[in-house]
Amino acid sequence: MTMVEHDDLLSDAEREALAVVSAPVAPRPVVLVVDDNAVNRKALSYYLKSRGIDCMTADGALEALWKLHWEPRIALMITDLRMEPKDGMALIRQIRESRWAALSIIVVSGDTDVKEAVDVMHLGVVDFLLKPVDLEKLLRLVKQELGLK
Repeated sequence: MTMVEHDDLLSDAEREALAVVSAPVAPRPVVLVVDDNAVNRKALSYYLKSRGIDCMTADGALEALWKLHWEPRIALMITDLRMEPKDGMALIRQIRESRWAALSIIVVSGDTDVKEAVDVMHLGVVDFLLKPVDLEKLLRLVKQELGLK
């Protein structure tokens, strides 16, 4: 009687299932939504969550920096520009000079001028969307940045 090869004991489907179970699970990326307007912040977060995107929110720049420090899964930030006491432009500049310099950032803003839009794009943001935000376009950009289908 010959010894049966170990691989012959499992079907291809069983081997695939086993590989999935034993593979380390990559942490799901998180989108950080930053806006000092609670209604805008929550609406955007609820929309993304309803589309299967993990989100957390920050009430302004200082909270955003704190969350970046404590949540390593943050892979993308969506931020408003008009915030108090520190605006979105200052937040983006600070991030670009920090250990999160490579963070993907999408800017949403209600009002802006051409110079400000150009300055923001020079800071290496993914895109600049005017409010009211085209949610389908935003979702496409988010999925693209997070590498989701």
